[in-house]
Amino acid sequence: MAEIVWTEPALSDLDASADYIALDKPAAARALVARVFDHVAQLAEHPRSGSRPRELRDSRYRQLVEPPCRIFYRVEGAQVVILHVVRSERRLRRADLRRVTR
Repeated sequence: MAEIVWTEPALSDLDASADYIALDKPAAARALVARVFDHVAQLAEHPRSGSRPRELRDSRYRQLVEPPCRIFYRVEGAQVVILHVVRSERRLRRADLRRVTR
């Protein structure tokens, strides 16, 4: 079983998305956060289950999609490191992921 490690940027990304949604629909914001955490939890048992991001097909990065978010992560030994949570329509560059530290 892999350990899930959330980076500060990933938590900040999710928080910012939830805050924006909560301006009009607080219940929807709470539901989004719960869905994201539930979806990420499955990575403990299946760390390589996410797809390769279309922008980064030849990289070590993977993603889960939980509309309207894309959750970017990488597998590091027995850990799954959650790097960013971004809006689905945003393109992510490899450099955005490399800057993330725990």
